[in-house]
Amino acid sequence: MVRSVQHEMLPQPTPDESARQEFVVAFKQSLNRDLRRNQSELFETVVAPRWAAEHGQPPASRDEIRAAMQADPSYRAWSTLARAAQEQMWVAMGDSVFRERARLSATAKRLHDAPTRRGSLDLDPNFVAPRGVTAVDIHLQTGGYALDLGDGDCSAGALYECGGNLYAFGQGISRTDSKADHVQRFIAHKFPNLRPRHILDMGCSAGSASVPYALAFPQSEVHAIDVGSGMLRYAHARAESLGAAVHFHQMDCAATRFEDESFDLIVSHNMMHEISGATRRGMLRESRRLLRPGGLCVHQDVPLRFKGLSEFKKFEMSWDTLHNNEPFWEVYANGDLEPELRAAGFDADCIHVGSLEAAQGSLPWFVACGWRKP
Repeated sequence: MVRSVQHEMLPQPTPDESARQEFVVAFKQSLNRDLRRNQSELFETVVAPRWAAEHGQPPASRDEIRAAMQADPSYRAWSTLARAAQEQMWVAMGDSVFRERARLSATAKRLHDAPTRRGSLDLDPNFVAPRGVTAVDIHLQTGGYALDLGDGDCSAGALYECGGNLYAFGQGISRTDSKADHVQRFIAHKFPNLRPRHILDMGCSAGSASVPYALAFPQSEVHAIDVGSGMLRYAHARAESLGAAVHFHQMDCAATRFEDESFDLIVSHNMMHEISGATRRGMLRESRRLLRPGGLCVHQDVPLRFKGLSEFKKFEMSWDTLHNNEPFWEVYANGDLEPELRAAGFDADCIHVGSLEAAQGSLPWFVACGWRKP
């Protein structure tokens, strides 16, 4: 299911709002294509020699490289523009989302109450979202992932899906790209005999990845969890509008309320870089607990791995930690998933960690997999 799929829960921008959103995409593409890719050359030809002249040797550590680069006006200009573009992205999308907030809530209620409803929505009024989600507006998303304005509010999910699409397009990712499709192709190739009857999507956010599993495995019972009530209201309504049967629950991925051995397939998409190391390890333990014999978990994320990278590349890739409200970006980048999967209870010969082959207009997504022997 592609990023550009249309459904009832999408905010409908006015012509002016659409123009601003398209400008942000073009602005981000230019920053990434024309300026960010030149930073290595700037460092090697200008910044490092200047630092060496002043300090007697080139900058060696990531902290020294950051200090040297931030002293350069060209780098500061790019960094300032990149931060401004991210802020503008949420403002441009927020104009549409908040203008249509009442319609989105009414549409979600109608879909939830419809007698033809396929899935379900289970919100926990006593649930407290983890501080790692509530303390910062991750990605600078307005109000953060746990935003809930009450009275059936769906703003968090609408912002996440629509703003996330603008972000992806600004990165040069194709409008037809789908992380769930990549993972499903991987499963079909590496585990061709898997026929899941019960599927769980962890950290489902707006449900963009949950729906493709319900459509690809129509005989399966698909569940999805997240910590944000606004996210889940939107995700459930979105799934219903697309004719997909998904059961959404408000739960923590590291401590669900499902019984042991409840699922044949557990997936997550771009969640690991949004959670702490402790939560990630808890999520892997929970995956092992919830899998039936013969079951498989596939946790997919961005290809951000610091192991083997130069200090300059680590500096470059850590920009999001400091400037895009990504508190666990480097925690994820420094993680070692293979021993963590073993510690979670997976046998050493039931683990796969690596990258998916990049398709046109896609990243080479990273996956960490564990499975139980039948």
